[in-house]
Amino acid sequence: MTHDVTVPDEEYWDTRYAQSDRMWSGRPNSALVREAGDLAPGSALDLGCGEGADAIWLAERGWEVTAVDISGVALGRAAGHAAATAVADRITWQRHDLSATFPAGTFDLVTAQFLHSPSDAMPREDILRKAAAAVAPGGVLLIVGHAGLPAWEPDSAVPLPTPEEVVADLGLPDGEWDLLRCEEHPSFRTGHDGKPDPRTDNTVKLRRRTA
Repeated sequence: MTHDVTVPDEEYWDTRYAQSDRMWSGRPNSALVREAGDLAPGSALDLGCGEGADAIWLAERGWEVTAVDISGVALGRAAGHAAATAVADRITWQRHDLSATFPAGTFDLVTAQFLHSPSDAMPREDILRKAAAAVAPGGVLLIVGHAGLPAWEPDSAVPLPTPEEVVADLGLPDGEWDLLRCEEHPSFRTGHDGKPDPRTDNTVKLRRRTA
């Protein structure tokens, strides 16, 4: 993954999505399925929604979803996928450069799945702090990220914090949150060559206390 730093993130991601008809698998992220499958549906914020598989999965389970991405190409594709389901009216698609703007409101679930960027212009830690602030009392913050890059991206400068570093960077006030999960785990996906691409990911899951 290379990124010309003179190209704005919005243009970079629009160009990358436009290079193929589908960039991702069309399936929801396995960590989201595992960690949110037993949550009572409410309002959800999906940060970096891409082509919409996570948002559609949540909506199919009764969630009212605000799905956000920097790429208008990705959002248009996501809306098209949602239109082919019975849950399109449960999803609001919003275009945000999260380094500049953030969705309004609070949510029962805020999920950030692999919110990485090859650009230093994306202040990931600040965005995740805003994500935490957007969690309603009793709600859940779910952050899933890469802990290791695949062999075909050996020279990437994308920072990959440990789950403990993610929690520390959130700077959460003592006594206001319960840490439900903070761990690395193996992840298996298909690489660019069609072969299995094992790597390590990490998951941080917290619940905001109601009092």
